[in-house]
Order: sequence, then C-alpha cells, then structure tokens
Amino acid sequence: MAITSAEQMRRCSGPAILTYGFRPFFLFASIWAAMAMAMWIAMLAGAFALPSRFDPVSWHGHEFLFGYLGAVVAGFLLTAVPNWTGRLPVVGWRLGGLVALWLAGRLAVALSALVPAWAAIAVDLAFPLVLGGLILREIVAGKNWNNLIVLAMLGVFALSNLIFHIEALRGDHAAQGYGLRLGLATGIMMVTVIGGRIVPSFTRNWLVKAGSEARPAAPMQRFDKLAVLLTLAGLLLWVVQPVHLATAFALLLVAIVQGVRLVRWKGMQTGAEPLVWVLHAGYGLVPLGAALLALGILFPQWIGPVATQHVWMAGAIGLMTLAVMTRATLGHSGKALHAGPGTTALYVALVAAVAARLAAGIWPGMATLLYNLSGLLWIGAFLGFAVLYGQLLLRAKPKQG
Repeated sequence: MAITSAEQMRRCSGPAILTYGFRPFFLFASIWAAMAMAMWIAMLAGAFALPSRFDPVSWHGHEFLFGYLGAVVAGFLLTAVPNWTGRLPVVGWRLGGLVALWLAGRLAVALSALVPAWAAIAVDLAFPLVLGGLILREIVAGKNWNNLIVLAMLGVFALSNLIFHIEALRGDHAAQGYGLRLGLATGIMMVTVIGGRIVPSFTRNWLVKAGSEARPAAPMQRFDKLAVLLTLAGLLLWVVQPVHLATAFALLLVAIVQGVRLVRWKGMQTGAEPLVWVLHAGYGLVPLGAALLALGILFPQWIGPVATQHVWMAGAIGLMTLAVMTRATLGHSGKALHAGPGTTALYVALVAAVAARLAAGIWPGMATLLYNLSGLLWIGAFLGFAVLYGQLLLRAKPKQG
C-alpha cells in the first residue's frame, strides 16, 4: 500500500533533522555562510591562510556560490520536488549521506593543496552530481517534465564548478573567470525562474488573506517568458564578454524587463508583512545588479565589476535564499507565516551588508572599514538565522490534533 510523504517522515528512524531536505541543508548553509565569512575576514587581516589550491579571493567566491548556494538549492529541491512529482521525499540516512557529501566538498576545497588535484575536484563535484541524479530520477518517475528546466540549471551549475576548478589549476584568477560568471549567471537564472513562480504566488495568497483587491500578474505569461529569454541572453553575453559595450546595453535591457516584471507583482502592497516584501526586495536586486553592472562597464571610473557583482551574489541570491529559508522553515514547522522582529532584523542586516559592500567599491579609501562592516552584518544575518530557526530545524513538526 502506498504511503504518504508525512507517513514516510514519521517512519524515519533517524534524528528529526533528517526528516526533510530543507532541515539539514538550510541549517548547515546558514552556519557555513557565517563561518566562511568569519574566515574570510581573518584572511583579509592576515591572521591565517588555508592550504587550498584556490587563492583566498577565489576560495571566498567559490564557497559562497558553490558551497552556500549549493546547500540551499539542495534543501529547496529536496523539499519542492516531492510536491511537484507526488513522490516520496529523500529522508533518513540517505539524506544524511547527501549532507556528508556536501560537507566533504567544503573540506576538500579548503585542504585541496594537501591532496591530489583530481581528488579534491572529484569530492567537490560528487555532491551536485548525486543531487542531480536524485532529482532526475524523481522527475522521470513522476513524469514531471515541466521541471526539467530546474534540472538543466543544476547541471550548468555543476559545470560551472568544474570550470572554476580547472581555471584555478591553470593558475588563473578563478574569481574573475568563466566558472564564477557562469555559476553566478546560473544562480540569477534560478532566481528568475523559481522566483518568478513563488513571488507572485505567495504575494497573491497574502493579498487575498489581507482582504486587498490588488492582484499580481499571473506567473509565466507572455511578458514573463520574454523577460526570462532576454535575461538568459544578457547573462550569456556577460559570461562571454563581461566588459563589452554590447553587454552593457544588454544588461540595461535586462534591468528594464526585470524591473517591469517585478512591478507587475504588486510588491508595494505588501509592506505590512516582511515575509512577503523581502521576496520582492530580493528579486529587485536582480534588475538593480544588472543596471549597476552595465554602468560599471560604461563608466568604470565610478565603480568596479567586483563591487557590482556583489549586488547579484550577496544581494539577489543572498537575500532571496534567506527569504526562502525563513518562509519554508516556518511553513514546514507548522508556524504562522509571519516574520517577527527577529526575522525582520535578519533581512535588514543582509540588505545593509550588501549596501556596505557596494559602498566599498565606490569609496575605496574606506574599503577596509566597509569590508569588515559588510562581513559582520552578513555574519549577523546568517548566524541569526541559525539561532532563531535552528530549534525549528532540529525538531520534528508538532503533531496536529
């Protein structure tokens, strides 16, 4: 007799944290985001150096993009795919094994100078490849062909990681290479595609509950499809030609269509609920980042590409993932979908961290102070998540009735 997802989780004999994919991956992602930033601040101060084949800047970029984001993507997909396909979730020690693969990747990258290069690469890539295999199996078994695009993005994400490793082995500055740009572009496409589903959907639910007559545009209408295609084209051009004049104008077009798309979702009507408006704020950093990258190409004397890339990397990806982690944890833990003062403070701290990092690129004379301020705010946001939400992630959802 078939069993439900809830019954599958009840029968799980392991710890509560292994009863759903979002639990271990969201918790470890937040801890790693804070820990890696603390390590990065220490590296900038010259306190220590890792025995890694990556230079410090490349390690910093890699561990946010492929370490932190990789964990959040895993937590999201392992939670969402069972809902999409009607299949049972990965739980128990199979889930624990996947978490162990992710942890092994972090260790392999940090200590990569102490082991053969191929071994570090194999260990780091094992996690996204195994995760991709699990998602492919579920999509095929559930005949959920519409979500093959998500699997395709996961595949490109893994390829980006491989390119990053190869560039580092060749002695290139991988933090400015194709691997990082392709990985970041893939992350922005994930925000564009998945955010394009959840932002209007969650906004509509809240507006209905609040009694508002405003309604966001339905997901993936003709304009949305055009915006996605133009964003994909602009991002690919940026990956290949990051400082070309044509890329600047393509990114400005991306900023316009993404901005219009966001306005159609009625975010201005959601100011009373931080759990909803933060989704709009996170998505809003996609067009803002595109516009600033374009301005950096047109007027490089004003601001450099590294600072503007952080609007996408730490901003759009960082804030959007934090928003998803807080909302999913509350919802799957049986809590009210409302952001209290503590959760709102996490959002504000992360926005302030992005602003400080961007300011460091505008006022280089204050860069060291602003780097440290941005890093401390970042640590506060993600360590705060681990503290506020860790208890919900570590214990089973209370039984109803």
